[in-house]
Amino acid sequence: MKKYCIILLLALCFSAFAQQPKYRFKVLAISEISGRHLDYSKAAKIYLNKLALDSNFKIDYVQDTKQFNDAFLNKYQLIIQLDYAPYGWKPEEMNAFKHYITEGKGGWIGFHQASLIGDFDGHKMSPWYSEFLGNIVFKDYNEAFAKGMVKVERKKHPLMYGVPKKFEIEKEDWYTYNISPRPNVNVIASVQESSFRPKTTIKMGDHPVIWVNEKVKARNVYIFMGHSPALFNNEVYKTIFKNAIFWASVSAS
Repeated sequence: MKKYCIILLLALCFSAFAQQPKYRFKVLAISEISGRHLDYSKAAKIYLNKLALDSNFKIDYVQDTKQFNDAFLNKYQLIIQLDYAPYGWKPEEMNAFKHYITEGKGGWIGFHQASLIGDFDGHKMSPWYSEFLGNIVFKDYNEAFAKGMVKVERKKHPLMYGVPKKFEIEKEDWYTYNISPRPNVNVIASVQESSFRPKTTIKMGDHPVIWVNEKVKARNVYIFMGHSPALFNNEVYKTIFKNAIFWASVSAS
């Protein structure tokens, strides 16, 4: 009887092990621990957790870059930078991220504050990161916020599957940069500044808001919109977010 019980227990353990989920891919999401974008990050986590469950991928969260090294990052097929600024990283952390991107170890999606590029809070800008996002430096933002119409420029790109040619964003602060990134990246969509309501003098003319950099091996996309948690009530925005995850998680290496 004892022998039978042991065999049964081993069989149950083996069965439980065999039924452990085999995830399609692993995602690392990084977001700030506090600040004015915290509500967006909280809403993003709710969305991501449900999508991960429904689509069978695993997602881990961190709130700083202290663990960033080659061994740690190489465990993931995708990094999502949720409103996490690119300054204040230690050189070895930025170098590990740079290696991940330039060698195509996985994909990357950056939202909103991921383009807050410059010298901030006593921290120097990473020249490589600025180049990666199109040689841009943050210049200004619309503190009063504005509604804006986004125009898709590359409708056939996988990021835009199921996305209309134009869609409206109810509330954003529309960063401006020292230059348009267009000469250095491939623009997927731009905001029409003439559509801003209320009107604002904080403009940059050519104003890309979604773009990819095809000069590096990693699949990558920067999506500017990402301040308000209300974005997750916007079906078009969620479609772009989902498209980005499944496109960028496929390594280009």
